[in-house]
Amino acid sequence: MTVYFIGAGPGSPDLITVRGQNLIRTCPVCLYAGSLVPGELVSSAPDGAAVVDTAPLTLDEIISLIRKAHAASQDVARVHSGDPSLYGAINEQIRRLDALGITYQIVPGVPAFAATAAALGNELTIPTLAQSVVLTRTARKATAMPPGESLTELAAPGRTMVIHLSARNTRQIERELMPIYGPECPVVIAYRVSWPDQRMIRSTLGRLHQEVRRARITRTALIIIGPALKTHSGKDSRLYDPDHHYILRPPKSGPRKS
Repeated sequence: MTVYFIGAGPGSPDLITVRGQNLIRTCPVCLYAGSLVPGELVSSAPDGAAVVDTAPLTLDEIISLIRKAHAASQDVARVHSGDPSLYGAINEQIRRLDALGITYQIVPGVPAFAATAAALGNELTIPTLAQSVVLTRTARKATAMPPGESLTELAAPGRTMVIHLSARNTRQIERELMPIYGPECPVVIAYRVSWPDQRMIRSTLGRLHQEVRRARITRTALIIIGPALKTHSGKDSRLYDPDHHYILRPPKSGPRKS
């Protein structure tokens, strides 16, 4: 028996991996985070499967369902939104599975920041402009940020900042990042990316709080900040430069001398 932690992607049912979808189709137990995973995505569970929305359950209640499946030798599809490695709350589940001797595997998914960049038609790393992407969040009611991980400590003028779980903290984001990026730095507010009611708002850091309030967004939003968001900005990479040679594109030989 195995518990499969499956990244379901950002929301659209066709953005789950083939492996993840195949596991949902075969596991007799499917536990999904219904607050962020659409029911349509787990509708392919086999006939007779136990399909449970875990949004209203506590951790102990979820582990109890897994223990029951383990006793019956039934594989479990544990479906989370996005990619399980980012704010997936799987670590506490894994610790308990380790203590119970229950086998698990992790199936990666499409993270929300990648789906947002795709929807924007943007690359988040631009040669000579931005070559680093920082994935972070701010603290409000959730767990406090560890030492050394404040926005001001992680930010730098060229870095692309991807800020999760922070739609209610836009004043703090403006206050801490404007001295580093400036008020005209491009910003994208991505609300429920890939869902039918998706909204993508392009603005500037100085107008971030105003735009979020105007759109009445309070949750399920990703905030991306950085100069890489400027349309058609930056220089060409060296990858396809005719003067850039590597093992798959060695220098061309000149004409043979007679």
